[in-house]
Amino acid sequence: MKAGVQTILIAAAAAVAFTSNVAAQTAAVSDDAVKIGVLTDMSGQFSHESGEGSVTAVKMAVEDFGSKVLGKPIEVLVADHQNKADTASGLARKWFDLDHVDMVANLINSSIALTVSQLAQQKNRIAIINGSGSSRLTNDACTPNSVHYAYDTYALARGTGSALMKAGQKSWYFLTADYAFGHALEADTTSVVKSLGGEVVGSTRYPVEAFDQSSFLLQAQSSKAQVIGLAGSGNVLVNSIKSAQEFGVTKGGQTLAGLLVWITDIKSLGLRTAQGLVLTNAFYWDRDDETRAWSKRFYERMKRMPHMGDAGDYSSTMHYLKAIEAAGTDEAKAVMSKMREMPINDFFAKNGRIREDGRMVHDMYVYEVKQPSESKGEWDFYKLREVIPGEQAFRPLKDSLCPLVKKG
Repeated sequence: MKAGVQTILIAAAAAVAFTSNVAAQTAAVSDDAVKIGVLTDMSGQFSHESGEGSVTAVKMAVEDFGSKVLGKPIEVLVADHQNKADTASGLARKWFDLDHVDMVANLINSSIALTVSQLAQQKNRIAIINGSGSSRLTNDACTPNSVHYAYDTYALARGTGSALMKAGQKSWYFLTADYAFGHALEADTTSVVKSLGGEVVGSTRYPVEAFDQSSFLLQAQSSKAQVIGLAGSGNVLVNSIKSAQEFGVTKGGQTLAGLLVWITDIKSLGLRTAQGLVLTNAFYWDRDDETRAWSKRFYERMKRMPHMGDAGDYSSTMHYLKAIEAAGTDEAKAVMSKMREMPINDFFAKNGRIREDGRMVHDMYVYEVKQPSESKGEWDFYKLREVIPGEQAFRPLKDSLCPLVKKG
């Protein structure tokens, strides 16, 4: 055979192989589209820490990826779960069964995240959680189809609890939202406090929609505990801190510990009210050049700076799409395998990785809210107190109750 003919045949074979590979990859995308559902709180008390910000972050990731993966379009669906687990379950079931949604994102409200992650496992779809915090999601309630990405109650408790204990504030009283997130946050913080020689002198659990915190705060104030741990979030947390200032809680020598504080909460409170608050976070817009660059783009759309939920929604969506590309399919098990295999290096996290229990491990940060005189701009709120390496920030696998974790 002449060399020229041989070269042509080799080239033709390569072209056929390439075409076949592309066709196989294209065929591997179910229903001719990759569908992402953002299931979030669009109108309730958690909407400022999820809602439109979550939707915007996910859509930014899709656009930045090119709006297609494996030659097929990426579609984004949005629904408001209204902070009702039955509503969320019904919406997710419809998405999985009728709309062929491949991945559900955000999932603010831990009760909802726990419900939908279990449903995703049943339907062999993927749930990526950024809004909710309960550490049960990667502990006894872990699934092979879910990822807990931005933060959890274990990391929040370890960061803020340890920082205050180191400062000599060893007696605690909890005001706890009476649902899965609040319970987990109180339990995880209690564990940290007691392990460091502190004590919990009492706690009060309040209904998640109880906006008037007056009677609960008076109980906490009368406890004389050095720290009042606010194990809740949303508008109720903001109201709690405002009421505490009115009652002179901090002037009386007690410290408020916001165990989950979003930058939008600080904006609502104002620095005069929030100054001195110690908090743990996964992301701050002004951390470095990369965070500032992405946050500027987000600000242009939302007219506010992003928080760790927004940044996590973007980062995790991008990681998910990269995993589909690497796997050559949108089939859940194959994609989850690639997500666990591939490191995460972006503006959100450096050398992040997803463990077998679904926990995305990355550094966490302890911040203190600046005094008004220290702030140089509208969103200049935090000063860094401590960096907690990822391996120390999250629950060690040796202590995990997740059945997916192999014990030696």
